[in-house]
Amino acid sequence: MRVKLEYGRQGLEVRLPASNVVRTLGYRDVSPLADPEAVVRACIDRPIGTPPLAELARGRRNACVVISDITRPVPNRVILPQLLATLEQNGIARNSILLLNATGLHRPNERDELVEMVGPEIVERYRIENHFGQRLDEHAYLGQSPRGVPIWIDRRYVEANLRITTGLIEPHLMAGYSGGRKLVCPGLAALETVKVWHGPDFLEHPRANCGILEGNPVHEENTWIARRAGCDFIVNAVIDAQRRPLAFVAGDMEQAFAEGVSFVRQIVTDTVPSPVDVVVTCSAGYPLDTTFYQAVKGLVGALPIVKQGGTIIMAASLSEGIGSPQFAGLFDENPSLDVFVERILGKDYFVIDQWQLEELAKVRRKAEVTVVSDGLRAETLNRLFVQSAASVEAAIADCLTRYGDDATIAVIPKGPYVLAQVA
Repeated sequence: MRVKLEYGRQGLEVRLPASNVVRTLGYRDVSPLADPEAVVRACIDRPIGTPPLAELARGRRNACVVISDITRPVPNRVILPQLLATLEQNGIARNSILLLNATGLHRPNERDELVEMVGPEIVERYRIENHFGQRLDEHAYLGQSPRGVPIWIDRRYVEANLRITTGLIEPHLMAGYSGGRKLVCPGLAALETVKVWHGPDFLEHPRANCGILEGNPVHEENTWIARRAGCDFIVNAVIDAQRRPLAFVAGDMEQAFAEGVSFVRQIVTDTVPSPVDVVVTCSAGYPLDTTFYQAVKGLVGALPIVKQGGTIIMAASLSEGIGSPQFAGLFDENPSLDVFVERILGKDYFVIDQWQLEELAKVRRKAEVTVVSDGLRAETLNRLFVQSAASVEAAIADCLTRYGDDATIAVIPKGPYVLAQVA
């Protein structure tokens, strides 16, 4: 059987033994919105838990509108024109509106990427600035959260007269789901905040996982932090496997997010009857599979359905390499994942982006990992605590040799955008 995996911008078609594949997991069929612009207008005019955006904008001196960075395919060209027009029509001058790119600790996005993200018209007409999480002096200190996280949030956002966030609701490997409060923390948080909130005390909790909100300390804490920083209005999107808008929610940060999650959960959850020997997956293609750092999400998304001792085969373009210099350096200074985990649990070791290696360590406690990519050489991949393979077909052949000709296989063509579970 042939399956097309999301890989880079074009996808990757692979051939799998049909007799071994027990399930191809994907989205439930939902029709894309016929008129997404009209739905956005309706959401802005009749939001959940807040007055209409027009009413909120009246009398405000300025506004900060937060957008996701290049790693999230948010349909900004649908959301932003109407949102920004509403602000201007109700008294906030264009030069008093800031679009703030919630990079978290990711690299900034400059002109060409901004055009890709929001469209040339908005780049030409509005002021867009990047958040820089490592510049502490650009953040305001807002005290500590209930679990002792120091709260440092981008000063431009904190001091804005009207604070709006946009985003995408999808499964998230640590916080349960993206969107909502995540645009503020970690999107606009300083390193001093993220390194505690993304520390082992949070990430090693069993409920800090995909699709889980209740009892998830990562979700509970950044919700508290975002509430402390303040958020007047959100607009979040839900997209399908082809990245077409399926729904929009707007209004109160928590209430609108909850409604969006309820919708997402219904369409992205898919199951296998029992754990399988092999999962073939990806990291959802561009822009999520450009680095090994981001691609780890694809591995975590497959974890619930693979047997203990099984194998996850992931195809990812890795067109930008391993990730940040700090993340890449972790593989040089840690001879094994056991040494790394021992160091981070000791509390006196910290490196930016270590949390993603911690997630990889969780995966490797349960499964072997084989990565197929034309973005990194085999010798580079093989030192990232995974094995490389020339093709998905070659990796499958190796697994059938190890597990037997009747080994069971599940396929997740859209990677971490699907919430894979055992029925």
